[in-house]
Amino acid sequence: MSWRELLPPWLVIVAGLTGIVLLCVSTKDVPVTPLRTKYGVVLDAGPSRTILFIYQWTTTMANKTGVITECSSCVVQGPGISNYSDSPQKVGKSLDTCLNWAQKMIPAEQHSQTPLYLGATTSTRQLNLSHPTLSDDLLAALTVALKSTPFDFQGAQILSSLDKEAFNWIAVNYVLENFFKYDWRGHLVPSGKGMAGVLSMGGTSTQLTSKIEEGNQAPKEGVRLQLYGRTHSVYTHHCPCHGTDQLRRRLLSMLIQDQRSAKTVSNPCWPLTYSQEVRWHSVHAGPCAVSDDASDVPGPDEVFNITGSSNPSACVTLVHSLLNSSSSCSFLTRSLSSAVKPLRTRFLVISEAMDFLRKSVPSPDLGQAVNKLCGMSVKELVQESQTSLDAVADYCLVSAFIFHLSTKGYTLDFDKSVQTAFREIGDTSSGWTLGYLLSLTNTLPQDSPSFLKGIEPGVWSLLLILFVVLLTGSFMRISYRVMVKENSFSNRNSSVFDDN
Repeated sequence: MSWRELLPPWLVIVAGLTGIVLLCVSTKDVPVTPLRTKYGVVLDAGPSRTILFIYQWTTTMANKTGVITECSSCVVQGPGISNYSDSPQKVGKSLDTCLNWAQKMIPAEQHSQTPLYLGATTSTRQLNLSHPTLSDDLLAALTVALKSTPFDFQGAQILSSLDKEAFNWIAVNYVLENFFKYDWRGHLVPSGKGMAGVLSMGGTSTQLTSKIEEGNQAPKEGVRLQLYGRTHSVYTHHCPCHGTDQLRRRLLSMLIQDQRSAKTVSNPCWPLTYSQEVRWHSVHAGPCAVSDDASDVPGPDEVFNITGSSNPSACVTLVHSLLNSSSSCSFLTRSLSSAVKPLRTRFLVISEAMDFLRKSVPSPDLGQAVNKLCGMSVKELVQESQTSLDAVADYCLVSAFIFHLSTKGYTLDFDKSVQTAFREIGDTSSGWTLGYLLSLTNTLPQDSPSFLKGIEPGVWSLLLILFVVLLTGSFMRISYRVMVKENSFSNRNSSVFDDN
């Protein structure tokens, strides 16, 4: 049986026509972005240390903004970069270990496409105000060192307070999945949630950052951010003289003036038996110093012995009194701009003291948690914090300050799970690095996609049906012809046997 008998000419004609139809069907190019990992390196040059962060994200973008999934870090050995102001030539050398580590962690073929950025914060910012030439020399030395790496150098600069807080705001809302979320299919979709604010405490000041209401004119100090296909206007309320160090100085200054006649000054915000000798000029100097009576102040070298009395209620009352008399912090003393409306916003608090409070004194009531923290003994504080007493002695003061803010109508977030989620992708104290890189992904060139030919679903369905019918008909025709041949062969053999 020849193949021409099994496959009649009309089937060949149908197959040819089908091929012609396929060639004539309109197609379109479907872009397919290759899925691969990208990297970014950011150095946080803080007051006491520098940390190098490596962030990872895939080429799958959400409205042109990256989705960062992993983070690793390397702590640079030695002090913060501002301590190298007298010998700037050494500052680049101090980064070598972590930069070499980063080169090993990132595949060599990705080095030239990996952005590298260094942001210097508080201490370098202060150095620039007092000795601009020294800070310029530091940044120049850092630029030379970072440009010598194989990475794509983006800059080494002093990060303004406004930019840092805006990047912090991005990081917090990213971790909280306020920009987007994953649906049940694993696809990125808008979260539908409102944006959280950020309350961050530094050494000299406190910042309150929140999104500006849509339809309202943004203040001049506001920052516009393009993220995940939407524009966000963010404003930071800067509160000078209300950072951890300045609050401590102002409190001690007030206590010394109130108890000057006593040999030992009692501090209700310090744990019992903890004491320090303090010179008057160390707590009463600079723009944040305030005196009730300028004619009756101690001499600059006069020394006072300050001892903790661990009195929670007295500490809270003292802090309320200190802050109610403050005029340098707008969001403590008067109504805020109607454009910002921070009282409607839920604020995540970034502070080492509040991290300690969440971990060691879990309580849904902030007032009760503050009372418990302020009543902890020296032994309990050291045991719970696993650090020196000097580092945690002012935690009661800071928590009392945060509690004061909560009495002003601010909704503060102390959910421990939020901090856990944040640490999975970075560090709360260096959150700006994550925010910076997320905003940078909007400007980075995307990989050129490859293209596949595609047809419309309706046309594809018709062609599928056509092929099924063609194949079914072909098999039926072949089966029929085989059966006919077999029957013909059987009948011929029967005739032969009958003749014999």
